[in-house]
Amino acid sequence: MQNHTKLHDIGVIGLGVMGKNLALNIADNQYRVAAFDLDSNKVQGVVQQEKSERAASQKTQVPLRINGCNNLSEMLSSLEKPRILVLSVPAGSPVDGVCNALIDAGIESDDIVIDTGNSLWTDTVEREARYSKQFVFFSCAVSGGEMGARFGPSLMPSGDIKAWDRIKPIWEAIAAKVDADTGLPIERQEPGNPVTEGEPCTTYIGPAGSGHYVKMVHNGIEYADMQLICEAYQLLSDGFAMTTTEIADLFDKWNQGSLNSYLMEISAQVLRQADPITGKPLVSMILDKAGQKGTGLWTAVSSLQIGCPAPTIAEAVYARAVSTQKMQRQVLSQLLKGPVAEKPTADERDAFIDQLENALYCAKIACYAQGFQLMAMASKDRGWTLNFAEIAKIWRAGCIIRAKFLQSITQAYQAAANDGTELVNLLMADDFSIALSDKQLDWRKAVSAAVLKGIPVPCISSALAYYDSYRCETLPASLLQGQRDFFGAHTFERTDKPAGEKYHLNWSQAARDLIKV
Repeated sequence: MQNHTKLHDIGVIGLGVMGKNLALNIADNQYRVAAFDLDSNKVQGVVQQEKSERAASQKTQVPLRINGCNNLSEMLSSLEKPRILVLSVPAGSPVDGVCNALIDAGIESDDIVIDTGNSLWTDTVEREARYSKQFVFFSCAVSGGEMGARFGPSLMPSGDIKAWDRIKPIWEAIAAKVDADTGLPIERQEPGNPVTEGEPCTTYIGPAGSGHYVKMVHNGIEYADMQLICEAYQLLSDGFAMTTTEIADLFDKWNQGSLNSYLMEISAQVLRQADPITGKPLVSMILDKAGQKGTGLWTAVSSLQIGCPAPTIAEAVYARAVSTQKMQRQVLSQLLKGPVAEKPTADERDAFIDQLENALYCAKIACYAQGFQLMAMASKDRGWTLNFAEIAKIWRAGCIIRAKFLQSITQAYQAAANDGTELVNLLMADDFSIALSDKQLDWRKAVSAAVLKGIPVPCISSALAYYDSYRCETLPASLLQGQRDFFGAHTFERTDKPAGEKYHLNWSQAARDLIKV
């Protein structure tokens, strides 16, 4: 390892894909980095990569800023105090393993340890309390994958506010940037030449756990957004006989309008990619079994625990679960009958494409409305004060769900704040309620076409049901409450009495008299 002639600004522990790229990003922004991993080859690898990138960019005169460390004690001795240490290790027990190793190595009470993994938010809350006497445990969810970590991720920090004040300059430097007026990403993927202009995609989220909760919801929205695009693909492919190239071209066209997003952009690229082995479209050679790492599931579970309706997010998780049942689907595809396929005309296909574009946009609004409503309810439940305009702003670049659409969400929350009102559901924002009302008929036609063709669209259709449920002033829950009172004496409220007054009908008695409970 190299000799440390100067103390370093920050330490990075764990040099896998994310940790390595975060270290390089921090170094590009002129901070000195001490790097450590149990695998010494990874330590040497990040040091050599910085050298290679400097040579390739002909910036060999710029001093190298990443130094490798042999162990945690060496790392601690090489850092400015109070120390800042970034953990980029798998969620769960590895986080505690490193924390305990740092305690053994002599970490001090005012040192800051930042967990940047996909930790469950409740684990983060517990860790902050557990390690409070040994060091300051801080958390920061990171979104954007490998390229985001290298050239600008979306960062969602939470925990001790004094720790944030110390971390903030580094985080604002390494975060993705957007143009303040348009909300569009400013992207430059050049080692040694980071983006310094524009608004950084990071903001202090709130107390311990809130950042990881927001990232969890981000991932839940991501699950749904991906599934919505996949359902559109299957409708166009199986329902209207479009080729993958034709669908890729259509997705590129949609990406120029209101559906502009990173996910739409990469979906077109995936569909256009040929398989290097067979020459066929790669998507046709990929087995249709989707994996998941749990964050979408956590979001769905949290929505059920809090009592927040998030059906589209939950359906996206279920869709992945159904995809894993490949053998059952193969058997049942031969046993269960569906509608007879009819070849659509060119006019029918063109009309459907317009309907589907509107349906996809409407479903996307409903999906984001569910995610933001979930964060709002969790915020009240936990006593957090989440700034939803700021959260929407930091998702405009760097993260997987980055999209032009998020500028509209930012403006909706900012408008509500300026009016001194609370936007409890995105469907209430004028721009969105008008768009949904104007496009809802096309949404219904797209879902109807899917049903008549026997093509599953769990997310597009559940989003429509969500919209209709909120559009419906009176729901059949009155009958449901009658059922519950009949078999379980669970009581009910009346439409003609003050809220909170409970009543029970003596269903088992002949007179069936009404009792105020």
